[in-house]
Amino acid sequence: MIRKQTLKTWLIALCFMMMPSLLSAQSYAKKTLITIGDKEISAKEFMDTYEKNNVKTDVIDKKDIDEYLNLYIDFKLKVTEAEDLQMDTVPSFVKELKNYRNQLAKPYFSNDDITEELVKEAYERMQYDMNAAHILIKCDAKALPADTLAAYNKAMSIRERVLKGEDFSAVAMEMSDDPSARDMEEIPGVRKAYVGNRGELGYFSAFDMVYPFETGVYTTEIGEVSMPIRSDFGYHIIKVNSKTPALGVVRAAHIFLVADPSDPTKADSILKNKAYNIYNELMKDQSQWSDFVRKYSEDRGTITNNGILSPFRVNQIVPEFITAVKSLKMGEISEPVKTSFGYHIIRLVANTPPADFETEKARLEERVERDMRGKISEDIAMKRIMKDNNFKENTKVKDEFIVSIDSTLAMGMYQPEEIDSKKVIFTIGKESCKLEEFVDYIVGHQRRQGFLSSSAYAYDLYDAFLKEKVFAYEDACLEEKYPEFKTLVQEYHDGILLFSLMEEQVWNKAVEDTVGLKEYYERNKNNYMWNDRVRAIVVMSNNKENVEEITSFLSGDVTIDSVRSYLKDNDIKATARFSFYQKGDNVNIDAMAWNEGELQVFESTVDNTTQIIKIVEVRPAEPKSFKEAKGLVTSGYQTELETLWLQQLREKYPVKVNQKILGKVRNNY
Repeated sequence: MIRKQTLKTWLIALCFMMMPSLLSAQSYAKKTLITIGDKEISAKEFMDTYEKNNVKTDVIDKKDIDEYLNLYIDFKLKVTEAEDLQMDTVPSFVKELKNYRNQLAKPYFSNDDITEELVKEAYERMQYDMNAAHILIKCDAKALPADTLAAYNKAMSIRERVLKGEDFSAVAMEMSDDPSARDMEEIPGVRKAYVGNRGELGYFSAFDMVYPFETGVYTTEIGEVSMPIRSDFGYHIIKVNSKTPALGVVRAAHIFLVADPSDPTKADSILKNKAYNIYNELMKDQSQWSDFVRKYSEDRGTITNNGILSPFRVNQIVPEFITAVKSLKMGEISEPVKTSFGYHIIRLVANTPPADFETEKARLEERVERDMRGKISEDIAMKRIMKDNNFKENTKVKDEFIVSIDSTLAMGMYQPEEIDSKKVIFTIGKESCKLEEFVDYIVGHQRRQGFLSSSAYAYDLYDAFLKEKVFAYEDACLEEKYPEFKTLVQEYHDGILLFSLMEEQVWNKAVEDTVGLKEYYERNKNNYMWNDRVRAIVVMSNNKENVEEITSFLSGDVTIDSVRSYLKDNDIKATARFSFYQKGDNVNIDAMAWNEGELQVFESTVDNTTQIIKIVEVRPAEPKSFKEAKGLVTSGYQTELETLWLQQLREKYPVKVNQKILGKVRNNY
């Protein structure tokens, strides 16, 4: 079945229109190209969309004008239908569009110059992967000065111990307030036993840690120990272990043997020996990698994909694995690598380091806005908005009111007494903000404070209130001040509508119409075929002494139930499976002659396991059953429903294309 969220993202992206361009200079650009019902669409609107998705992008499947015109008309038909059904008034739609609009508005509440500096700094840091350890001394972000000083002095004394020669990891285990530094015993039903990291944080890059900590790491030399670095968590003493060129996004494959301390057959010495046996055999012919993955890897999620893991970054995998990957060239295979999960034989498939600055810039700007860095930029943007809109504060009104607040505010229990709430506390543009609005904000946002006095807390609340009001004022003016912002919001509006309508008219219908789905399957079942297959019994034994006995039994007339009963009754430690196999599903079955009754024994060259395989049935290519093909059938039925529905929409909203204008559009490209 089609994945709805993926489709939603795609449909919204499809709607993106270009900003006003030089096309406006064309004499025909503003003329009507398409009429859908009573709605007219200009040549410029269509050409902007076409250029966004074809001419000025690196898309692989570029469409010609006529092909794209049909897609565009289909899109506009659906949006027209959704609007006529008033789907844009549904509360869930209104809420979702508001969330998207808030995201689109963020760049208008940051300072471009500061953002640019932060983006460049982040890009420079992205070129390296850092490996570091830390010792944390907790200290609340709003701690009293005396408590802050005490935490700092404690951090300095710990740093002195390390500088005088004490082992950093030992000090981290003893003194760090980061609980992950120390070993933890098992609490049955609550947690497993945990081996502490001794302060080691592994590999990471820009944006993986809080900004102050990240800055401390990138500005400390390799092997050095930093001065205490303050973050919202407290003070960090940082030791930088390494600084290496960034791997970026990594594609790696592995043959994985799972560690299990509770299983004697998986003791570390046994597991290590098996891993090296596999590795040594593989080194004789590395082209057998795929076969070895299928034979030996215990990572069932990657066996069918040559052992390839999902793409990852250095902060997403245990450091031992990353260290091994960093030592490999493309296509190289590592010796067995031990991690807390077991042993890995790793093959580097590909890695994509950070792209050039211009390519990464837009994504980095978004990340800077979401990161702590964004506050720096926001503060400057706020001052710009206040200046542009002639902000004036009545400092006397503000200060006199804050002085009048009693200690109940620090307890989170403040209730206002008689005040002249109509007094103006500040003005911005043509709007005045009255004192009563700030009072209401205090009452609604007050929380008990552990460190701040009532007056200090009131000033904090005022700063937050002021920021909210200033940004709200600017937000209300965005569509009027910035036409490109208005266009973007409209694009998201259309994209969300399109998704909702497709869900209602196509996707859900296909799932719920079981009769229609089965009828579609019957009409098209020859499109959903199994290749030639065999049905085989596969017995896996860890004891070579039992192989001859098992083989002798399998040579007779057996079923999977009789095989399992035989193994159980004779106390033979082996497993039996009975399944269908196509080419590529099992390397040993691939090597057999596909004849009913065919029986072969395959001994492993790296451990004591043996597979005894008997082919029970040979099945020629045939249609999959409805149940087996249901996902593909549902997708096909959805496509059919959409085609029929679009025909109905074209009847409901007649489509006319101005061929003369279309000819000029074609000539433009």
